[in-house]
Amino acid sequence: MKRGRGRRTLRSPDSCPATRHESLLLVELQGHNSVAVLAFTGEADYPRLTGAVLAEIGEHLLAIERARCFRGVVIAASSKSFATGAELGEIVGLEGFAAREFARAGQAIFNRIAEFPLPVVAAIRGHCLGGGLDLALSCHARVASYDSSFGHPGPTLGLITGWGGTQSLPRLLGRAAALQILLTGERIPATQALTLGLVNELVPSPDLVAAAARRALWKMETGNWKLET
Repeated sequence: MKRGRGRRTLRSPDSCPATRHESLLLVELQGHNSVAVLAFTGEADYPRLTGAVLAEIGEHLLAIERARCFRGVVIAASSKSFATGAELGEIVGLEGFAAREFARAGQAIFNRIAEFPLPVVAAIRGHCLGGGLDLALSCHARVASYDSSFGHPGPTLGLITGWGGTQSLPRLLGRAAALQILLTGERIPATQALTLGLVNELVPSPDLVAAAARRALWKMETGNWKLET
């Protein structure tokens, strides 16, 4: 059996890590039928992927994998928005080696998500932009609310993503649709994202996390969760 496919031997729920707050993330490691929920908290209306948050995501993924309690992971928006990209204050002035290392740090986390031995589903509401869209694309599926929107606004600032979206978006949508998004900076509404195949399912906002958890469990049960990356 290939790594990441089929059933896993689960520990008792009592041995799972407890819910905890760190930085901009709330990690609910119990509930939702053995699916770990890693959510951006309401402390940030429009969450940013700072270097600290990226490192924190990596730490939580390692804890989830080691716990052996879970059959899937949901990376969820805050009450208002999914991640809206990198923290501009951290990238202004980056040049040469520093810029390359910043790009590599994000790529390493997103590659870890793409290769994670459990299905990872993004639960998206509000804005999903820039590096946040790259984060969603690294997941094995995307469930979104009807009020969500997607895009890469970098071109309006003279920037282009360095976290893998230039590769993952064309693989998912095809070159023409991906170039339209990557080069124009236009926003894609939820219904258009569904038509394009950028998201797999649209649901009312109150049902978002539960729907994403169901999709993660379904992908684990059917063993085909690597097919949508």
